[in-house]
Amino acid sequence: MPSAPAGPTAQPTADKNRPTSPADLDAIKVYLVGKSNELKRATAELKTLADRYYDAAAVTNFDYAALWSSQKDDVVKLVQDARAAWMNASPLYEQMEGIVAGTPSLAEYDVILDAGASKEEGGDNVVPFDLTLPDGRVIEKPGNLFGVSESALWGTFTDFTAQGIVADFDGDGQVEFSEALPDAHVLKAAADELDRYAGELLAAAQQWEPTESDAFTALVVMVPTMEEYFASWRDSRFVKGDQSTQRDFVAISRLADIQDILASLQVVHAGVSPLIRTVDASQDAQIEKQLAELKAFVADVHRQEQSGKRFTPEEADLLGKEAQDRATAITGQIAQMAAKLNIKLEQ
Repeated sequence: MPSAPAGPTAQPTADKNRPTSPADLDAIKVYLVGKSNELKRATAELKTLADRYYDAAAVTNFDYAALWSSQKDDVVKLVQDARAAWMNASPLYEQMEGIVAGTPSLAEYDVILDAGASKEEGGDNVVPFDLTLPDGRVIEKPGNLFGVSESALWGTFTDFTAQGIVADFDGDGQVEFSEALPDAHVLKAAADELDRYAGELLAAAQQWEPTESDAFTALVVMVPTMEEYFASWRDSRFVKGDQSTQRDFVAISRLADIQDILASLQVVHAGVSPLIRTVDASQDAQIEKQLAELKAFVADVHRQEQSGKRFTPEEADLLGKEAQDRATAITGQIAQMAAKLNIKLEQ
């Protein structure tokens, strides 16, 4: 993988050697590099806050009870600020995930940053790295870095949380969900690696020269993933509440993530739209309309959730099926256009 750049400011330039095409591939790259720059700035802020928390814990030799008793207000603010930084960084990645995860040359970053499973979870999507903590401990294949840092910050996984301390953040006499202190070693290591890989992704985005195949592949790979994302939402606290055993996707609803992913796919479609119109303008208009309608469908469900409606798992499955049916229809049209244009799709 490429090493992290010195500074996240370089902008993409057009490849003068690329064959002329009606597709606006450079617009896709400009979007990806812009989001990657934003992500790098956000992960740097999270890293700074994780370092501050680590330094505060180190003063007490990582005695979290002593840390809590001596610096409660400062510690609560540090954790809350770190959570806010995480909640800034995570959507920025989701806003480009459709491109990153759907492009074969970039897809490993999606596994590392946002989608990869832990060794314990297993499966075909286990992350390709181990996490070395500042104290020398090594967590083998810990899961994706947004998930590790989220679990530490919101206290949803005991192994990533400080032990021997009851952290009543609001002083109401009850310890409620998310009232926990991160293990400073885990949070620092995860934030460090998240920032490092965000830098590598930025460098890769700057070097990437998108092709028509890349763009169509991203669309046919990522549009038909709605049922998978809705299943994750179904199993989360946003649907199951305290019955959920899912340790990530607790801070931001997956419904918000889906909208961000679809927004990035709309950027990809806009880039290849001029090319599709050369063979079937009406089909291109239909793809554009149906992508917008799919995003609006998810947004409507999200608005209901934000207004206080608690969907049942059964309702989540039905909504996921409807979203998947819409997405499958769109994908078929995109694949048909790729075939008419003799564009090879990478699977």
